[in-house]
Amino acid sequence: MNTFAAAWSWLTSASHWSGSDGIGNRLAEHLFLTVACLALSCAVALPVALVLGHLGKGGALAVNISNAGRAVPTFAVLVLLLLTPLGAYGQWPTIIALVLFAIPPLLTNTYVGMRGVDPDVVQAARGMGMTGAQQLRRVELPLALPLIMTGVRVAAVQLVATATLAALVGGGGLGRIITAGFNLASTPQVLAGAALVAVFALLVEGVFALGQWLAPGRRARSGAG
Repeated sequence: MNTFAAAWSWLTSASHWSGSDGIGNRLAEHLFLTVACLALSCAVALPVALVLGHLGKGGALAVNISNAGRAVPTFAVLVLLLLTPLGAYGQWPTIIALVLFAIPPLLTNTYVGMRGVDPDVVQAARGMGMTGAQQLRRVELPLALPLIMTGVRVAAVQLVATATLAALVGGGGLGRIITAGFNLASTPQVLAGAALVAVFALLVEGVFALGQWLAPGRRARSGAG
């Protein structure tokens, strides 16, 4: 039996889907970690980028600093956090490292989306007597939303792939299947775990892409064209 056939056999074995170490539980752990980190990343990056994009000041510096952070490997950040007092707080070092990893695409896309809004539209809103907050909420944000959601989609897919690192420090998720495969010298299990992560990432990408395509504004523009 070749490696791919053995990996498929491992994946389709009912015994590998049940229990605390089963695929079902590991998938749920991976999903929870991804959603939690994405929510925290959005809570940090989006308000900052929206305000900076609205004001048009300081955004370029913030984007450059966040993008420079991409040069630091997430695993290196995770190891450094484990050496701090945070290392005693369970999953928090992993969550913080993943949140830092997801912030750059969110911050960049949101800021660029806000600055890409037609100045004439903003000026017209200001001429109608809208306050700055009203302009942001009712004019700039809706127009920038497609690019903002692209940033969210990119961050989500990256988190799915990178969350496998949690397994290296005793965390849960699909990475545990891969590390267990290495420990057992089981190439089919390693391949099966990698395939699960890849399929999960593709599914997340597909869900976000479908959501963007079905968005009311997107469909309205398509119908008008």
